[in-house]
Amino acid sequence: MAVYTEVSFDEAAALLHALDLGTLTQLQGIKGGIENTNYFVTSERNGEVLEHVLTLFERLSFEQLPFYLHLMKHLAGKGIAVPDPAATSAGEILHRVQGKPAAVVNKLRGRSELRPGASHCHAVGDMLARMHLAGRDFGMSQPNLRGLPWWNETVPVVLPFLSTPQAALIRSELALQNHVAASPAYAALPRGPIHADLFRDNVMFDGAELTGFFDFYFAGCDSFLFDIAVCLNDWCVQHSDDAHDGTHDAARAQALLSAYQAVRPLTAAERSLLVPMLRAGALRFWISRLWDLHLPREAAMLQAHDPAHFERVLRDRVNHATDLASSLLEHPCLAV
Repeated sequence: MAVYTEVSFDEAAALLHALDLGTLTQLQGIKGGIENTNYFVTSERNGEVLEHVLTLFERLSFEQLPFYLHLMKHLAGKGIAVPDPAATSAGEILHRVQGKPAAVVNKLRGRSELRPGASHCHAVGDMLARMHLAGRDFGMSQPNLRGLPWWNETVPVVLPFLSTPQAALIRSELALQNHVAASPAYAALPRGPIHADLFRDNVMFDGAELTGFFDFYFAGCDSFLFDIAVCLNDWCVQHSDDAHDGTHDAARAQALLSAYQAVRPLTAAERSLLVPMLRAGALRFWISRLWDLHLPREAAMLQAHDPAHFERVLRDRVNHATDLASSLLEHPCLAV
């Protein structure tokens, strides 16, 4: 999240009034992230303090956004803890601010857990599986816009910024993912709406309680396994400033997978492609971070993520593929 478009207090106040969310008392830009303009908005209605998040979408169009917003509405209606977009009296959940598409959603309780333990990963695995099941009857469809076609388009753009070893790695991994995508096992993967960006900073905990998943604006229809891989690559690796940064954490991975498996058991195709999909998840975020670093947009508040982290994650997945398969697939939680 970042601030690319400045929103005035009066304009935000008018939007909250149209949404029957009371009188705006505070408007604060949110620092961090890279895709959209975000503000915390606090209001008062009949003596009650309400907290919401106002998002202006900088890349997504008015035509694309109904998928994301109605997906959140659908999941919230199924009892999944996600932000619920606020509607006007006419039922509109997509709004216009500064000429750009915008939405207002309720702010989730708690904070992100950036140093998760096994219990946090277990909670994420459980809710991720329930979210996948809840989304199966969602009536809208949109591809994962940061999926394989985007990787194929973007790698040639970032190649000039890479060293020779980096270029060799990114080319070989992209070739592998194109090969995997053409396989019968890949075609057999269960699919549906996925979050596609469920990092630690997109999940909220209030103490030990998982209070919600948020920031669904990379969501799309793709394999559930890709969603799992993205989670494992962020929740279940070492985060540090030393050489171990990005390495696999078996205990946390097993906690996440065992919880997921208890709700929605993985299929044979998913088991066979779990490790390649871990590599796919690492490749996706290495590419996007390279793109954001070397081809940035202007923003009033912007913190670009370091692409080197996901290069390390990818190299760990490549160098320890056999060990990963043993650690993940031979654990009792994934026993056939």
